[in-house]
Amino acid sequence: MNSGVSIIEARISTEADGWRIDRALAEAVPTLSRERLKALLSSGAVSDPSGALVRDPARKAVGGTVFTVTVPDATPSHNEAQPIALNIVYEDEYLIVIDKQAGLVVHPAAGNPDGTLVNALLHHCAGNLSGIGGVARPGIVHRIDKDTSGLMVAAKTDRAHEGLARQFHDHSIDRRYKAIVSGRPTRLEGTIDAPLARSPSNRKKVAIVPGGKRAVTHYTTLKMLKDAALVECRLETGRTHQVRVHMASLGHPLIGDPVYGRTKQAHRAILETLNFHRQALHAARLGFIHPVKSNALAFDSEMPADMQELYDTLCV
Repeated sequence: MNSGVSIIEARISTEADGWRIDRALAEAVPTLSRERLKALLSSGAVSDPSGALVRDPARKAVGGTVFTVTVPDATPSHNEAQPIALNIVYEDEYLIVIDKQAGLVVHPAAGNPDGTLVNALLHHCAGNLSGIGGVARPGIVHRIDKDTSGLMVAAKTDRAHEGLARQFHDHSIDRRYKAIVSGRPTRLEGTIDAPLARSPSNRKKVAIVPGGKRAVTHYTTLKMLKDAALVECRLETGRTHQVRVHMASLGHPLIGDPVYGRTKQAHRAILETLNFHRQALHAARLGFIHPVKSNALAFDSEMPADMQELYDTLCV
């Protein structure tokens, strides 16, 4: 270990004989993604046993060869680490799964420069972030709205970030939400396949727009409630506000949704009594393949106390 860099001795496995060197190195160094290693190769940070620099990522690897990879220490994130309480569901050296509380913004942005999940993770994972693209930061591969609760995964290493991002892109992540919607669906289950984009009339809203990004939600009614229903929504895609817009398009907006729903008078009184001021939406299940260890992981989260209380009150 030298000041400012880490020296990694990467031995090419016999199985990787003949592979491209960037792919073989990614297999040998599980904390670094193939894209990160390509960047390190091009910058002259990889050398062969003779000491010669290896810059061509397409060079064929030879099994048993030991390459030296010089990795600069990750530069600090520009965001501040803050001691914000988190409910950790699972954690290892590569990733972390959080059960996010309603009211917590995921990523710093205009209007929310700090006090976010990213600030909390920078504090919790201090010293254990190997760097996403060379920056010591958590790898956020998906988001949950501020006032939605439930399960999220974030990467702690470059390799994990790349692997998780690929699964989200391929729509292979098992993501299921529980929502309390207004009205009682006449069709108990179905699929909503409707493209989403920013609303042409209100850029702060998402709408069903021809030519928008494909968005698919599979819904199942779990229980009928008082002029309402508990619905499970399984996401085939993961677009911004997808569940909220899709359920509203069926005439069953989420109870408490200030943007896409119009709260019925009877429900409004209940929400005021319970002091429930958010959309009734909870990310209840998250399943994926571990991006480094390759084992299947699945997590379930019960509805938080405020949403459970709303559900109990609306039970027939």
